[in-house]
Amino acid sequence: MNQKTFRCVATIFLTAFISLIPAGAQTFAGVLTQHNDTGRTGQNLQETILTPTNVNSTSFGKLFSYSVDGQMFAQPLYVPNVTIGATTHNVVYAVTQNDSVYAFDADGLQSTPLWSVNFLNPASGIGPVPCQVNGVAQVSCGVYPIYGITATPVIDPTTNTMYVLARTQQSGGGTAYQTLHALDITSGAEKFGGPVTITGSVPGTGGESVNGILPFDTLKDLQRAGLLLANGNVYIAWAGSYHGWVMSYSASTLQQLAIFNTTPNSVGGGTWQTGNGIIADSNGDIYLATGNGVFDANTGGVDYSDSVLHLDPNLNVVDYFTPLDQACRNTSDRDLASSGPMLLPPQPGNVANEIIQSGKGGLPCDTNPAASPIYVINADNMGKYNATQDQDVQEIAGAPNGYWSSGAYYQGASGANIYYAGQVAQGGKGDNLRQYSLTNGLLSTASVAKSVNVFPVGATPSVSANGNTNGIVWVVERPTPLGTSPGTGPAILWAYNATNVGNTLYSSATALSQGMLRDRGGCANKFAVPTIANGKVYVGTQNELDVFGLLGAQTGPSVYFGNPCWTFAASSIGTAVSEPLSIANNGNATLNLTGLTITGANAADFTTKTNCTRTLAPGKKCAIQVTFTATQIGPEWAYVNITDNAVGSPHNMYIVGVGQAASTK
Repeated sequence: MNQKTFRCVATIFLTAFISLIPAGAQTFAGVLTQHNDTGRTGQNLQETILTPTNVNSTSFGKLFSYSVDGQMFAQPLYVPNVTIGATTHNVVYAVTQNDSVYAFDADGLQSTPLWSVNFLNPASGIGPVPCQVNGVAQVSCGVYPIYGITATPVIDPTTNTMYVLARTQQSGGGTAYQTLHALDITSGAEKFGGPVTITGSVPGTGGESVNGILPFDTLKDLQRAGLLLANGNVYIAWAGSYHGWVMSYSASTLQQLAIFNTTPNSVGGGTWQTGNGIIADSNGDIYLATGNGVFDANTGGVDYSDSVLHLDPNLNVVDYFTPLDQACRNTSDRDLASSGPMLLPPQPGNVANEIIQSGKGGLPCDTNPAASPIYVINADNMGKYNATQDQDVQEIAGAPNGYWSSGAYYQGASGANIYYAGQVAQGGKGDNLRQYSLTNGLLSTASVAKSVNVFPVGATPSVSANGNTNGIVWVVERPTPLGTSPGTGPAILWAYNATNVGNTLYSSATALSQGMLRDRGGCANKFAVPTIANGKVYVGTQNELDVFGLLGAQTGPSVYFGNPCWTFAASSIGTAVSEPLSIANNGNATLNLTGLTITGANAADFTTKTNCTRTLAPGKKCAIQVTFTATQIGPEWAYVNITDNAVGSPHNMYIVGVGQAASTK
């Protein structure tokens, strides 16, 4: 066994020991990092409660939800047996774009958060970063309308510490800040002298450089890839308007240790990976993908756009893979970093240690066939760049327009498989979740199974199983296009048999169509990744953390919103626009409505009227009339909060209005 094989075996063993011990056992550490492990395989191999037999619309569904104060782009994290105060809880952790961190009882035993912290300071004019100021974009509005905490944090179970990257800005488009926080998972208290402000620079002559120095831009450099904990360090990656950055900080002191820029002498090369985390092997070496931009590493340069990079723990480049169509990818915005790399467990065959990577693709760069390649890369010898033939292990044709999502891996009793759900094709209606077999380290050249449904904008799957049995592939669907900001449809949870994803086990949309209103999810976000732990599935949305599981006997009232979110059509400043938003009691006991409030950054510009009485009998509904009157140009947002006696109270609806200049006609 060579050194690399040994360390990858060690990686898988360590990952399994830390993250994938049987649910409910004392040694189960939980889901501590994005996509479950540092290989980003998406597996929880120790799920002993949920099986293909009991996951169906009769016995499985939405149990409850927790309201939050902002959109959740990050994957929820889970830690069992956390002592908070004098009580031990299984805890699910959620973060929002409103710069909040929540610790909830994972089993619904307490309606309010166990603790929560918020990094804003309204009294000092410090809020989240708006993508628009006075109607003018100051950063990409890919996250709309505000940036706060976007990336999935990471938890160190040995010190009970969660590492979180938050973004804030002074009001009116003032100074922007990015801060790394180390929080005690039992209380939310800051640790290790934190937070620390992200700053840095590297030598370079590329875009935004001054006198041969390239500074980190706290406003324009956007952080989305999940944080990585390795080597006693926290690794953070960014995709800015000009460059990609990677930085490392000591996990124990929060001291900055190293900085790497992907394109110091040019532009481009951002690392965003649709939120998928940086990956690592047991030697502490890390791997990440970069987006479109300038590439010249093959001619002695230092610019690495559209590449999969292998860096040592000190962020020095060890090796890389760059596809031969990089130049086309750059000019056509077919960047490789729209998907995150995945490190496989050691494989039989000629190449033991492999990385799977895809990205955007299709026309005009991929013509035969017109589909994005899925690359199988040798992690020991990545192949660098070859203008005539990619030096990888294998390439197969994937989704017609590529992936704004990442894959998952599972080794079942009948074999190993990779699962991908691709992006919408040009002029098409999306792509299915596709299953590819993996034999001796090689993928089937075509999918061996596909879901009956299509995912309009792609999705990143997760897998639960009990070892190599009872495998289930879980996927969250966003039903509205990526260009719809922030999106208006409910999140749809799907479950498939991992041995054949053509076999649908459960769909919250199907349950709704059968009259099971309990399964209506919160408003769907882009790039959502479900977390499965201890018999439950956790889904982050724009307005709530949804919790699914085995139903048992359902008693008591339950809240159902006709619209879990609503975006008003653009309206002139000073002109009121209204919309009735319905609320129903789909439980079997009286729903007591005890409070109606509006919260959020622009709460003063929203008002409500309601015909709801203080009680709502089972099966009855009422309406809340929400009125928005813009006082500024650009997006404004708030939450309508309903306090009641149902599990998960208070419940909320996310509302967005957009002001525009008054007509002069």
